[in-house]
Amino acid sequence: MTGSLLMRGLFVGLLAGLLAFTFAKVFGEPQVDRAIAFEEKLDQMKGEAPEPELVSREVQSTVGLLTGVLVYSASMGGLFALAFAYCLGRVGRIGPRGLSALLALGAFVAIIVVPELKYPANPPSVGDPDTIRERTKLFFLMLALSVAAMVIAVNFGRRLMLRHGAWTGTLVGAGLYLLIVCIGASVFPAVNEVPADFSATNLWDFRIAALGIQLVLWASLALMFGWLTERDFVRQGLLLAR
Repeated sequence: MTGSLLMRGLFVGLLAGLLAFTFAKVFGEPQVDRAIAFEEKLDQMKGEAPEPELVSREVQSTVGLLTGVLVYSASMGGLFALAFAYCLGRVGRIGPRGLSALLALGAFVAIIVVPELKYPANPPSVGDPDTIRERTKLFFLMLALSVAAMVIAVNFGRRLMLRHGAWTGTLVGAGLYLLIVCIGASVFPAVNEVPADFSATNLWDFRIAALGIQLVLWASLALMFGWLTERDFVRQGLLLAR
């Protein structure tokens, strides 16, 4: 069963990636173009020649963007399917669609929302190129902490559910997760390299678009994977039709 779920996850991940690419093309790329225009304007004011493009902007915004999104979405779809296979039958009486939605929500919070609250996405012209390695390391450390905190909180909450009920286990687990990530966020250094004259509107729109891409990806992944898996379970007689 795990093999079929994995293949389904990869397939659904690709479909979700196409939807995310469409959203990125419509809402994300205009913000990137504005950021690049700002960077070029700064270079002109400094009398510096623009850096030569290794890959043209047209390729970056089409084939490059599509390839990157599909590779990422297929990878997330495969990992999502493996997590689904592990959790199946271990999360109480919840159907495939409910489990899929629950897993996607947890992944979206732990992998996307919390790390980006501490280290939000920035357009290409924002940030010192000399510090990009350090900023990337901090982001992935925050991501690792968030995922570890989610695993700890879920396991602790499950144990409490057996003794004190679902409400207590859920609330205590959520509180434990928030406590761990808040402590981590307070310990990790802040990064603020946004130029003073960079458009706040453009920065806000870019970050909202970046979050929207992930929201489209995870929501469509959860809906399609849950629906296909539940239909397959009904066909195999593992689940009664609703």
